[in-house]
Amino acid sequence: MVLGTAPTAVLAFDVGGTDIKAGIVDTSGSVLGMRRVPTPLDRTHPGEAVLDRLAALADELSAEFPEVPAKAAGIIVPGIVDSTEGVGVYSANLGWRDFPFTAEAEKRLGLPVAFDHDVRSAAAVEHRFGASRQFSEVVVMVVGTGIAAAVFSGGKAVTAGGFAGELGHAQVPDPDQGPHRSTILEAVGSAGAVTKRYNAQSPEPVDGAREVLVRARAGEPRAARIWQDAVDALAFTICQCVNILGTEAVVIGGGLAEAGDELLEPLRRKIDQTLDFQRRPRLLKAQLGQDAGLLGAALNARALLERSALDRTLVGDMP
Repeated sequence: MVLGTAPTAVLAFDVGGTDIKAGIVDTSGSVLGMRRVPTPLDRTHPGEAVLDRLAALADELSAEFPEVPAKAAGIIVPGIVDSTEGVGVYSANLGWRDFPFTAEAEKRLGLPVAFDHDVRSAAAVEHRFGASRQFSEVVVMVVGTGIAAAVFSGGKAVTAGGFAGELGHAQVPDPDQGPHRSTILEAVGSAGAVTKRYNAQSPEPVDGAREVLVRARAGEPRAARIWQDAVDALAFTICQCVNILGTEAVVIGGGLAEAGDELLEPLRRKIDQTLDFQRRPRLLKAQLGQDAGLLGAALNARALLERSALDRTLVGDMP
């Protein structure tokens, strides 16, 4: 995929809990020198360790592509992110709290840096170029080991200082404790939860949610129930989004979305049964795949350069 032409190239970094993806996005919108390396884990200085690795990657890419000088960098990370202040508020997996990513990254890279949330940035690319591009009220859900989401209202991302979109921690009925008890969506509706709950109840464990679906398809009652529990929990949260936000479309990505219509069709039925007068949201499978985050980081960097150019123009026009 290309992002369209731009007057300058940018560096793009997608920091995940396991891996970092990096590349240069050139003026034609193509990704050059794509790299995927382990994310460094440092309990004492987690943010600094990540940025030191990004600086080394930037040097490698600059040496490999000297004819494509980057004028800005985009960095996206998981957790709670305040992109306005440039701060990584909290990451449970990587360990930082209130780390000043933008300021520290600009020191190391010597470039202006656009810093944002990984899922929100990937969702922005999906929303702009992918499955939900014709809708304004959208939720993009990444359903994998956990669940993360991004919310768009009026076509614009809702950020709330980094706290919007934490749907994985939304309360849902707990199928293991009865109808009057609740748990979080991630504990029932994620691919990780499907695997964990099945293995806790079966003498024949599975390696992943896909195997649970295969056993459900073959008629195994336990597997079918756990798969349906995941569908019910996802439907419950989507219906809450429809009621609170007026959501028109829900884009589902991540590992569980690879089930395709075997997830989406029962999910549509459950949502239709649950909602009353409300409009039914379109359920769409994500189109742009695993590199959407890297492309989102690049778009963030381009937007930063465009804002800077506009600011210079406005200052130049002042009497």
